[in-house]
Amino acid sequence: MKRFLNKDGRNGILRRSAVAVCCVVLGAAALLGGCGNTTAKSGDSFVRIGVSVYDQYDTFILELMDCFNGYVDNRKAEGIDIATVVQDASRSQAAQNDDIADMIENGCGVLCVNLVDRTAPTEIIDTARKNNVPVIFFNRELVEEDLMQWDKLYYVGADAFQSGTLQGEMATDYCKEHPEADRNGDGSIQYVVLEGEAGHQDAIIRTEYSVDTMIMKGIMLDKVGYAIANWNRAQARSKMGQLIDSNGTDIELVLANNDDMALGAIEAYEDKNIPKEEWPAIFGIDGTEVGLEAVIAGKMTGTVYNDRDGQAKAMEALAYALATGAPLDSIELPEGIAMQDNKYIRLPYEKVDRDKAEEYLSK
Repeated sequence: MKRFLNKDGRNGILRRSAVAVCCVVLGAAALLGGCGNTTAKSGDSFVRIGVSVYDQYDTFILELMDCFNGYVDNRKAEGIDIATVVQDASRSQAAQNDDIADMIENGCGVLCVNLVDRTAPTEIIDTARKNNVPVIFFNRELVEEDLMQWDKLYYVGADAFQSGTLQGEMATDYCKEHPEADRNGDGSIQYVVLEGEAGHQDAIIRTEYSVDTMIMKGIMLDKVGYAIANWNRAQARSKMGQLIDSNGTDIELVLANNDDMALGAIEAYEDKNIPKEEWPAIFGIDGTEVGLEAVIAGKMTGTVYNDRDGQAKAMEALAYALATGAPLDSIELPEGIAMQDNKYIRLPYEKVDRDKAEEYLSK
C-alpha cells in the first residue's frame, strides 16, 4: 500500500508552505507518490489538481487515494503533463479551508475535497466560486442544498443508506443461519454499536438502517451498548474493551460503522484473551484490505464493500474532464455507472462474507 509521499520519500502530506512550491514550479509533477491529477487553466497544457483529505490516516481514504494515483499515473504514461497537490486537513475544518485557499491561490484549477465537516462547506464553496474553480466533493457527502449552490459542484461517493441496509441483511442472514449466535437462548440478539463521528450523517444512517433492517426481517434485538469511536481503530479498541468489561461475554453481535472500528473490536477481544468461540459476530463496512483479511481469517464475520477503485476512477475522470473542458457526458465511468442530475456519481456497495473476501481482496 503506497503512502502519500513527496518526491524524496518522506511520509506525510504536504502542508501549506509546500503548496506554493508544487503549484508554481512545474517540476513538482512528481509530488506525493504519483498522486498526480488533473486541472488546467485556459491556454495552459499543464494539468493541476488540489486534493484535500479529512484525515490521511483513515484506511479507506488511504486506499482510495492509492487507486486514484494509479489512474493519474495512466495519464502520465500517455504523455499528459499532470501534477497533484494533496493536503491532510488532520480533522480540522479550519485547516482545510486554509488549504483550499492556498491551493487555488497557487494555481490549482480543480479541487477534490473530502470534507472534514460535511455541514460546513460554505467557505470552501465561496472561495472556489469566487475563483471559478470547480469542486468535486468525495466520500463524505455534503447536504444537498449546499451542493446545489453552484453548477460547478459535484459529489463522488456511495449511498450510506445502502451500506447500512446491506450490513443489516448480512447480520440477519448470519443470525438465521447460525441459531447459536443467540448464545443465551433468550430469543433476542444482544448487540452493541460502534459508531463513527457524533452527528455525522453517514454514521447515523449506517447505524439506523442496519438495525432497522434486522428488525424488519424478524430479528429480535436488545441493545446493550453503544460507543462513538470516530471511525478510528484505536478508539474502537478502547471503547470495545470498556463494553466487554460491562457486559462480559453477553454481547452477541457488534455492528461497526466501518472496518477500522470492527478491527478495533477484534483487538479488544484479543486483548482480553477471550477464546474465539466466545466472540460475537462482528460486522464492518468498507471492505478495506485489512478488513477483508480479517474476514478471510474468520475474525470479522463480514463487511460491506465500498468501491474505492470505482470512486477513484470516477473522481479522476471527472476531474480531468473539468480540467480540460471536455463535455461531462464523455467521461469514462465504471461500467453501469452514470452521473445523476449532472451532480452525483454514486458507486454501489456490495456484501462480502468469507466466501467472497478473497475475490474482493484481489480487486
